[in-house]
Amino acid sequence: MAEAAPASPLHGPRCWVATRSRALDGAFPVPGDKSVSHRAVMLAALADGTSRIDGFLEGEDTRATAAIFEAMGVRIDAPAHARRVVHGVGVDGLRAPAGTLDCGNSGTAMRLLAGLLAGQRFDSVLAGDGSLSRRPMQRVMEPLRLMGAAIASDDGERPPLRISGGRSLRGIDFESPVASAQVKSAVLLAGLYAAGVTRVREPRPTRDYTERMLQALGCPVAIEPGGARLAGGSRLQARDIQVPGDFSSAAFFLVAASLVPGSSLRLHGVGVDPRRTGLLGALRAMGADIRESGRREGACGPVADLEVRHAPLRGIDLPEDLVPDMIDELPVFAVAAACASGTSRIRGAGELRVKESDRISAMAGGLQALGVRVDETGDGMRIEGGRLRGGRVDSHGDHRIAMAFAVAAQLADGEVLVEDVANVATSFPGFEALARDTGFGLRCA
Repeated sequence: MAEAAPASPLHGPRCWVATRSRALDGAFPVPGDKSVSHRAVMLAALADGTSRIDGFLEGEDTRATAAIFEAMGVRIDAPAHARRVVHGVGVDGLRAPAGTLDCGNSGTAMRLLAGLLAGQRFDSVLAGDGSLSRRPMQRVMEPLRLMGAAIASDDGERPPLRISGGRSLRGIDFESPVASAQVKSAVLLAGLYAAGVTRVREPRPTRDYTERMLQALGCPVAIEPGGARLAGGSRLQARDIQVPGDFSSAAFFLVAASLVPGSSLRLHGVGVDPRRTGLLGALRAMGADIRESGRREGACGPVADLEVRHAPLRGIDLPEDLVPDMIDELPVFAVAAACASGTSRIRGAGELRVKESDRISAMAGGLQALGVRVDETGDGMRIEGGRLRGGRVDSHGDHRIAMAFAVAAQLADGEVLVEDVANVATSFPGFEALARDTGFGLRCA
C-alpha cells in the first residue's frame, strides 16, 4: 500500500511575517477534526474487525496517537493521505509497549489514554513534549483513582504519567467539578474495563464525540442531560468512520472573512455539533454574516457547509454559557473583539489558563503589542476594539495563538511578526498554504 506523505517535522521555532490582506476569496474543505481523529483511531483499535477512517487529520498530534497504538500491537495502514485502515484487536487485545508512549503536544491523547490504559493488564508510561509536560493531569487522575486505577506522576500532577496495569476497576458515579470533555471521556473509556456502571455528570454540557462514537461502534452508552453512563464489559464492532472538517480550524477563516472587507469564503463539510460551535453564536451576536447549507447527519454529529461574508462586527459581552462550546476558539474570538467596534468582555474562561499556553495571558499580551487596549482578568479579559498596528507577538509555541495572530495581522496597519509557530503542524499543517491561497498576507520569516 502507498504510504501517506509524512507531516512536516518540527524544526524548532519558526516565525511568520503577516501583513494586511486583500479581500479573501475561495471555497475549500478544512482538515479533519482533530478531536474526532484521535477518538477514531483509539476506538477503532479497540474494536473487533477492521475500520476505515476517512478525513483523518494528518497532524503531528494525531499521528502520535496512531503511533502509540501501533506500539501496542495494532496494525494501522495509511493507503492515502487523510485515510487510515485500523485492524482492531478488541478491547482486550492491546499488548505491552516496549517503551514510553509519546503523546507529543496533545492533552486530548494523554487524558483519554490515561483512562483507556488504566484498565489494561500491563504497565505503561505516557509522556509528551515540553508544553504538554507542564499541563495539569490531576483532574483526570483523581476520578481514575476512585475507580481503582494506579497512576503516578513526578510531582503528583504533571506528566509523565506512570500507569500500573492489572488493576480491577469499578464503576463510579462521578460528578466532575469542571466542564471537560477530556475528563468525561477518560472516565468513560476506563468504564469499558470496570465492573458495574460508570456515570459522569458535568456542571455544563461538553462535546459528546466519545459518546457518539462509542454508540456508533455498538457500545450501549446512555447520553443523558448533563452527562453519560455505560456498563463495563461491552465490546466494540468495527465500522467505517468519516471524520468531519474541524470547526476549530474553520474558525480562523470564519473570523478572517468576517473582518476583511470584501471577503467571501465557503467552507465545505465542517462539523457543526452544537457542543463545538459556540463561536457561531458569538460571531452572529456581533453581526457576522455566516450561513449554513447542506446540513447532514454523520456518525460523529451534524455536518454542514459554511458560507461567510464580510460584515461590520460590534463588541459584545460574551455569554458565559457559550464558553464551554468555544473554548478552543476563544483566542480567535479575542481577535474578532479587537477588530470590532466597541468593547467586548470574556468571563468564565479560566480553563484557558491550562491549555497549551496560558491563552488569556498570551492573547492579552499579543493584542497589547498590536496597540489594543486589553484588561486581563482571572477568567477572561476586557477588549476595546479599534485599529491594530504592526508589531511583534509571541505565540508561546501554541498553535491556536499563532493562527489567531495571523488573522489579526490581516487588519493591522503594519507588518506583524508572529514568533514560534512550528506547533501549528500539530493541528493544521496546511494552514500557511491555504491561508495564502485565500488571500492572507503571510510568509515564513
